[in-house]
Amino acid sequence: MEAGLSYIKELFQLEDTDIRTYSPLTLAYIGDAIYELVIRTILVEKGNTQVNKLNQRANRLVKASAQSEMIEKLKPHLTEEEMAVFKRGRNAKSYTMAKNATMSDYRRATGFEALMGYLYLTEQWERMLELIKLGMTEETKGETDGE
Repeated sequence: MEAGLSYIKELFQLEDTDIRTYSPLTLAYIGDAIYELVIRTILVEKGNTQVNKLNQRANRLVKASAQSEMIEKLKPHLTEEEMAVFKRGRNAKSYTMAKNATMSDYRRATGFEALMGYLYLTEQWERMLELIKLGMTEETKGETDGE
């Protein structure tokens, strides 16, 4: 995947953009997708399971409250730069709210997603995956194990 983002840019003739020009909600938009893709990949690679069960497990892991819980566990491990990206995302003015989430959970989840988007777009995939693994609780690890 190391050549992934560069290859996408080359194939679709996209110009490099300064990541600092992206709004925090744009970072969260891409971060939401990449985080869900990572979670789905983990679930699928754990073994053959019915699609509806995979979907239920993925939904529990990517919902705002789970992301909020994860970022709280990750805060002590974030670099100064990563914390700044999280705070920008958390403090972004949003005109929507997640179903079944408190406003504080939703804001923390948006910050988490912004951080995931930032790490993806800056091609810091190893760091992104390290943080995801670090942030997974025993409960969420059980989800990925099919419990």
